[in-house]
Amino acid sequence: MLRITEIFRSIQGESTHAGRPCTFIRLTGCPMRCVWCDSEYTFSGGEHISLAQVMDQVKLFGCRLVEVTGGEPLAQQSCRELIAALCASDYEVLVETGGYLSTENLDPRASIILDVKCPASGEAERNHWPNLERLRADKDEVKFVIADSGDWAYAKKIIDEYDLIQRTNAVLISPAWGLIDLQELAESVAASGLEVRMQLQLHKYIWGPEARGV
Repeated sequence: MLRITEIFRSIQGESTHAGRPCTFIRLTGCPMRCVWCDSEYTFSGGEHISLAQVMDQVKLFGCRLVEVTGGEPLAQQSCRELIAALCASDYEVLVETGGYLSTENLDPRASIILDVKCPASGEAERNHWPNLERLRADKDEVKFVIADSGDWAYAKKIIDEYDLIQRTNAVLISPAWGLIDLQELAESVAASGLEVRMQLQLHKYIWGPEARGV
């Protein structure tokens, strides 16, 4: 059984897959409490659904791309079974994880989008650093949510320390919604000379920051 907040079809709003039709499986629960969290509604509640029922719902949406997210999806042990089942059914699977829990032993066919917590999140001390060493250059991505200049400096330090430009398929620089000037961050990213990708949360610009299930 899995504890699910919602399963829905939309377009992918982030990562190098932004704009693609995607089915989202949002699991309930998260051990972290980031200051800028935009999915606090996943912390509690949800519905217990069998793996077979989840797979049936995903099939109905007809999207080849499926993202497993949360909350923190890896906080549920059954999440690994779900990821393996999706991969075995020939879906293109993205796993978005907050970086606190180990990504070890995930189905290697899935792509990981790893969120490295920066200081302004209040959770930077809980990053599980071995996760960065497991990232694969052909398919995994790493994301830094930037709320201020200190976060940007921290991100550059981690990018350099773990050689993330070479280690990953993409390094994503994501401005925290409403907390940082977009033009200033864009200018800083451009001036850095780093092969990174600044991204905006496309879904929030389309449906608004409070919308769920889109």
